[in-house]
Amino acid sequence: MKPVAIDVFVEGVGLWTPRLGDWELARAVLRGERAPAEVPARRPDPVVLPSTERRRCPDSVAVALTVAMAACRQAQRDPASLPSVFTSTCGDLAITDYMCATLATDPRALSPTKFHNSVHNAAAGYWTIATGCLEPYLALSAGEASFAEGLLAGAVQAVADATPVLLAAYDIEGRGPLGGVTRSLGLMGAALVLSPERTAQSRARLSLRLLSAAAVATARPANAALVAGNAMAACLPLYEVLADERAATVSLELGAGRRLAVGIEP
Repeated sequence: MKPVAIDVFVEGVGLWTPRLGDWELARAVLRGERAPAEVPARRPDPVVLPSTERRRCPDSVAVALTVAMAACRQAQRDPASLPSVFTSTCGDLAITDYMCATLATDPRALSPTKFHNSVHNAAAGYWTIATGCLEPYLALSAGEASFAEGLLAGAVQAVADATPVLLAAYDIEGRGPLGGVTRSLGLMGAALVLSPERTAQSRARLSLRLLSAAAVATARPANAALVAGNAMAACLPLYEVLADERAATVSLELGAGRRLAVGIEP
């Protein structure tokens, strides 16, 4: 039986990494039109938050909210109107490392602020509060398959509920003992606004199919070195194709012997 495809349309794109910058700059780098930054940026500026919150929010929240807002703006969608899927392989490894170290040495010194930032849905919580969004959100983690699972979840929800959905994927650098167990380097965020139907803002059609791991060959992204080591680097092949505005199929890890084949058409 031929696998059933789920079709959605990309209305908005967001991306941020220290060497690629935002999507506008990253698109030029991925197309070979300019060189990546020689001096990596430390982190993005999530303008959706008040200035005091921007300064003290963790890197995981900063990058997730930056790319989410960029995708919404490109799609010309009100962030408050969009259900969302936030996906992260590791969550905030820096805060998790701090929590473990503090609990092991001086539990009473635990910071309440860092504690509330340690939960896996922290970025989604910041987003819904900052934008006034009352639509449902999903915060998930699926190991190396986190981006593909997030993309699949967002596409299914968009088609099932006949509504656009925001997908925001992000990971930061691992620290301490956890950094050696759950490896992630640098900082990366990627976002898409997915619509169940073609609109004036549509930039590409994605056709998603579930296949066995052997059914689709996995191509190494041409720009892998620019995000090498980040736990969310699996999203890069899709963004390379979106940057080139060409038709192609990419294969993403779904786990349990499955892959997600994503056909992309401009």
